[in-house]
Amino acid sequence: MKKTRIIILIIALVAIIGVLAWWSFNQHSQMQELVEQMEIEKEELQEEYEDLAIQFDGYQQLDIRNDSLQDLLSREQQRVQDLLEELRVTKVTNARKIAELKKELATVRAVMKDYVRQIDSLNVTNARLTEENIRVSSENQQLTKSNEQLTISNEQLTQTVTRAAMLEVVACSCTTLNKKDRKTRILSQVHKLQFDYIIAKNITCTPGIKQLYIRIVDPKGNLLGENNAHLFHFEDQDIPYSVVQTFEYSGEEYNGVAYWPCETEVEQGFYNVDFFCDGNLIGSFPIQIKK
Repeated sequence: MKKTRIIILIIALVAIIGVLAWWSFNQHSQMQELVEQMEIEKEELQEEYEDLAIQFDGYQQLDIRNDSLQDLLSREQQRVQDLLEELRVTKVTNARKIAELKKELATVRAVMKDYVRQIDSLNVTNARLTEENIRVSSENQQLTKSNEQLTISNEQLTQTVTRAAMLEVVACSCTTLNKKDRKTRILSQVHKLQFDYIIAKNITCTPGIKQLYIRIVDPKGNLLGENNAHLFHFEDQDIPYSVVQTFEYSGEEYNGVAYWPCETEVEQGFYNVDFFCDGNLIGSFPIQIKK
């Protein structure tokens, strides 16, 4: 009787050990499959980061001719490199960190899309200005054949004096305001855009009453407040403006503020703000508005 109980107990223990072994093997297999899947996801995410880094390298090779936008591209390019390096050292089992890096990738892509739109806009503007400069240059050559060297010398001197006497907007920032003129980052509550700008000191510029024309172009390339009745003269043509301000310039640094009332909900993205005075483009700034 005692021997029978021992045999039954041994059989029961063997059965339990068998069940535990099967459960352990099954768990190990599931865990292995999960790790392999996470390895694939990490490799795919790394490839996407590497592709994005290559795209940034390509845009850095372009002649953008806008220092502010060039600096923004450089910072985003470095950000992509840092995130890529962070991904490389992250363990495949760190699902939370990989999810965060995937979210960062989507953010960088959105920012890059805005930069690409800005670059395309600048390329169109540069092409137009280049074509206009070629036409003007050709006309000047025909008019100055009789005394070419003297004309060239006079033009160079005139350009030097004109540049020295030109006003220059050296800084511009934008603040989004609600109906109570308080700062807000909720785009649906933005009632007004406030543009703070600084005109540099210039003792060679003729002091007096000045007219400052401001053109504000939204992320889609539309001029805010475009109106055929609101025109000013620039480069042998009349072009529309968004805001005009009259101010007195004494030769010292001037701090100004311009406002744009928002008739529709403000879009996030890059706005281009151009300043004109005395028939010259005296400042151009990409301003980013985001949530």
